[in-house]
Amino acid sequence: METFIQSLVSGVLTGALYAMIAMGLTVVFGVMRIINMAHGEMVMLGMFGAWWAQKSWGLDPFVSILVWTPAMFALGLAIHRFLLRKIMPGGELNVLLYTAGLSLLIANLALLAFSGDYRTISLPYALRPMRPFGIAVPIPLAIAFGIALALTTALWAFLTRTDTGRAIRATAQNPESAALMGVNVPRIESLTFALGTALAGAAGVLLAPSLYLYPTVGEILSVKCFVIVVLGGLGSIPGAIVGGILLSVVESLGAVYVSVAWKDAIGFVLFLLVLLFRPGGIWGVARA
Repeated sequence: METFIQSLVSGVLTGALYAMIAMGLTVVFGVMRIINMAHGEMVMLGMFGAWWAQKSWGLDPFVSILVWTPAMFALGLAIHRFLLRKIMPGGELNVLLYTAGLSLLIANLALLAFSGDYRTISLPYALRPMRPFGIAVPIPLAIAFGIALALTTALWAFLTRTDTGRAIRATAQNPESAALMGVNVPRIESLTFALGTALAGAAGVLLAPSLYLYPTVGEILSVKCFVIVVLGGLGSIPGAIVGGILLSVVESLGAVYVSVAWKDAIGFVLFLLVLLFRPGGIWGVARA
């Protein structure tokens, strides 16, 4: 029973970070109706940003999130303004292929800059886990979970309590009607893409102390992200949260009770079952 609870807790903590990655993608899809194939590389850039800040400046990764989140937001604005905005009129397939090419470009530039070596972030407070109720909880993962929870709450408040957030939701529901009501749809699309990129970068910073870093880590994270988004329902933020936690818990239990080598495969089996019996996702195709 203790092993089961331990696996469950680890799955929930990691799932919150998975959910953050998926929320960035689902917000962009909900508003712009595009799938960003380079989303995982944005997470990778956040991870390497945290690593570089610690090595160069001695900055704790969880402090460097204050640097890299705005930097990733600015990167998202630049990508949308100078690249995607010119491609989007050509249709969704063009955007899909373009972002796939962007993904390869970023990953290969990272390979040139950092080489293919695996790296880790060592933190002095990570040596001994907390043990609430006898359950071992790595301190970096607990901190990351708390920050992810705070960012998720802030995102939800932004989308529901601010005029800009309401404009984003209105654009996601019906861009033509939103434009007729005075919403600057191109500006909202640019802001949304930047927000999704910032969420991906922030999730990368939070994941960095718990995962190995290498330039192509974005590939597996992209796959997990797409699985989560489909599990929860395309365009649904609550669905992304539920899907992220569900996938992580299934992987964690699978690693313990089946095999570590099969944990990713178990997650994909869950994905296929949901597609088979509930194609709209657990939460259904919801509005952003």
